Amino acid sequence: MFVLEQVFKDKKAVHSDAFNLRIHRGLSWFKKATQLDDDLDLKFITLWISFHALYAQELEHLQNQQHLSQFLQTMLQHDVDHKIEIILLERSSQPIYRLLNSSYSMQSYWDYQNQAISLEAYKAQRGHEKKKVTEAIENKHTEDILLILFSRLCTLNDQFMQGGCSYKSALNREQLQDACLVLSALLPALIYILLENADALDNGKPYYPVAQVS
Repeated sequence: MFVLEQVFKDKKAVHSDAFNLRIHRGLSWFKKATQLDDDLDLKFITLWISFHALYAQELEHLQNQQHLSQFLQTMLQHDVDHKIEIILLERSSQPIYRLLNSSYSMQSYWDYQNQAISLEAYKAQRGHEKKKVTEAIENKHTEDILLILFSRLCTLNDQFMQGGCSYKSALNREQLQDACLVLSALLPALIYILLENADALDNGKPYYPVAQVS
C-alpha cells in the first residue's frame, strides 16, 4: 500500500486532475479494505467500490458490461510486467479456480432459482461455462480467465447491492473469502498499471467529480 501511495505522489504532478481523482478514490477505499479482515461483507463491498472508482462511467447496464470488458482488456494490454497473469495463474490460482467453478457465483444459477430459465437450460449453461473455464485455465488464456472471473464477481456484488444476502450470512462465506482474496491481489496491480500508463489510460472526468454544493 505504501509503495502505491508513494508512486501516486511522485507522479501526481504530471497527471490530469480527473485521473488523480480516480486513483485517489480507488486508493482510499482499498486502504480501508485492508483494515476490514474481520468483516468479509464490508471488505468485499469496499474492495468493489475501490475497483469501480478506477474506471466506472455513467452508462446503461449493457454498456457498463461492455465498458468493464474493455477496461480489463486494456489493463492486460498495458501489463508489460505480467502482474495480472502471475496473479491469475500462480499467486491466486486456487481461490480463482473455486470462484470460477462455484454455482453460487454463476448468474445462470440464480436465473434458474428465479424461474427465468429451466433446469435443463441451467445445466446446459453450467456445463458450457465449466468447459470454457477448464479450457481457459489449461491453455493459460489470461483474458478469458479475467473476464469470466469478473462476471462471477459482478454476480456476487449484485447480490449485496440488491439485498440478496444477509449480513455475515453463513451461506456465502467461502465465495466471499475467495472474492476478497482475489480483489485484494488484483487491485494493487491494476492501480500500478494505471499509474504507469496514465497518458493512454486516462478515462476522463468521473461522472461524480468533486463539487461544492451551496
